[in-house]
Amino acid sequence: MPFKVPAQLDTARLRLRQFREQDWDSMAQYYGDAEINRFTSGKTLTRAEAWRSIACMIGHWQIHGYGPYALEHRETGKVIGVSGFWYPGGWPEPEIKWGLLREYWGQGYAGEAAQAVLRAGNQYLPDIHLISLIHHNNQASIKLALSLGARFEQEIDFWWDRFRIYRHRKDDCG
Repeated sequence: MPFKVPAQLDTARLRLRQFREQDWDSMAQYYGDAEINRFTSGKTLTRAEAWRSIACMIGHWQIHGYGPYALEHRETGKVIGVSGFWYPGGWPEPEIKWGLLREYWGQGYAGEAAQAVLRAGNQYLPDIHLISLIHHNNQASIKLALSLGARFEQEIDFWWDRFRIYRHRKDDCG
C-alpha cells in the first residue's frame, strides 16, 4: 500500500521517521518506565513486548498508509519517543498520539512533534478527523491537546479506565 502521508517529517529539533528494529533499546526504555505508561497502557512492557509494539507501529503503516513516527533527536540521533497517527483495531477513531522518554518532558518536544503531525494530517488526510484519546487524569497531555486547538468532546469508558476524546479541527494547522 502506498503511504498517504510522508514517511518522514522534519521539525527544528526532531526528525519524525518510521520505526526500525534499531529503535528497540530506546523504546524498551520508554515502555519499561512505569511513569511514562501510567496514562497510556497502565502498565510497563517487557523488552519482548516493546519489540512487538515497534512491529505493530511498523505494521500500522502497511495497513492504513499512515502511522506513528519515531521521534529522533536531530542533534544526537537518539530516539526520544513517539508521535503520529494511530488507529489500531478497537480504537474509537484515528488519533494523534505522542509520548516521550521522561528526560525529555517539559522541553516542548511533544508539542513540536504533534504540531507537525497535525499539519501533515490536515494536508494529506483531508477526510480523516483526528482525535486525541487521553486518560482523564493526564493533565500534561490534556494541556498539549488544548494548545494544539483540540476541543474536549466527551469522556468514555475505554480499555482500562476513563478516557477523554479531544477533537482536532481541520483548520488547526499552526
